[in-house]
Amino acid sequence: MREPHLILGIGELLWDILPGPRLGGIPIGESRVALLGGAPANFTVMAGRLGNHAAILSRIGRDELGRMAVDKLDPLPVDTSFLEIDPGHETGRVTVDFVGGEPRYTIHHPAAWDFFLLSDEWVKLAERADAICFGSLAQRSALSRQTIQSLAAQTKAGCVRVFDVNLRPPFISGEVIQESLELATVVKMNDEELPQVLRLLGLGGDEEPAKGDLRNGAERLLAEFPSLEIVAITRGSRGSLLATREEWDDHPGFPVTVADSVGAGDAFTAALTHYMLRGADLATLNEAGNRWGGWVASQSGAMPALPDSVREAIAAAIER
Repeated sequence: MREPHLILGIGELLWDILPGPRLGGIPIGESRVALLGGAPANFTVMAGRLGNHAAILSRIGRDELGRMAVDKLDPLPVDTSFLEIDPGHETGRVTVDFVGGEPRYTIHHPAAWDFFLLSDEWVKLAERADAICFGSLAQRSALSRQTIQSLAAQTKAGCVRVFDVNLRPPFISGEVIQESLELATVVKMNDEELPQVLRLLGLGGDEEPAKGDLRNGAERLLAEFPSLEIVAITRGSRGSLLATREEWDDHPGFPVTVADSVGAGDAFTAALTHYMLRGADLATLNEAGNRWGGWVASQSGAMPALPDSVREAIAAAIER
């Protein structure tokens, strides 16, 4: 039996505060519920569910929301023993409102995850990691940015280093994207983020790229950043494009009844990483990402209950 791969998710662990009621939500006040999230946390939970040793590196407050976060994660297959506790800052929160069906985010700051400390424990873990996933949002503060980039730089040569672009105004920085792409072997973003990323990097000119011109954008990124091996561009219900320097694969996605899309992209990233570590080809990576992303989109919340029968059925479909 092979040893499980060590996969790290580093970044924001936070509570999304949404209009309620919602399945799996914890009531907050009269009309709101709290759902645990943050892209790195969602990613790490799914990586653990796929059979890896998945550890989350984040920082929470010494407060009720911090205790609730640990209680929520404890029954899930994710290692929380490396979480930092901040005595002076609150556990992260995002207030989510919907305008015309589209989410609008108020990301409260500062939060505990703005103050990552580069501990010896975290460094030793990064040196052993088979894969590490980090995003752009958690790098909004100089301290956490330095910690995240230092950890990514100290991973071993064969480590899969996934940069998950997560553009959330006003926390958008071309410099953070540039530095992160220089460290990454895989980058994942959605089709709306791609033109923004190209413009921030000065790779897209002033023109708006054609909607279907995803391959061209992926090729520009691969040409600009030598360490990059795969560019993954998701399109919501319309599937995704994966590109390397040698080949590309376009997946149409799967028809699902969407409960909400929170965490679907993170499940895609976790499945992509899991199957990369198993040496899967590009078509299998795309199939896995879309199947798991589609399943999460069909559920309420980013960390829905996952029966063994569902996990086995999805794994079998991917293997086919």
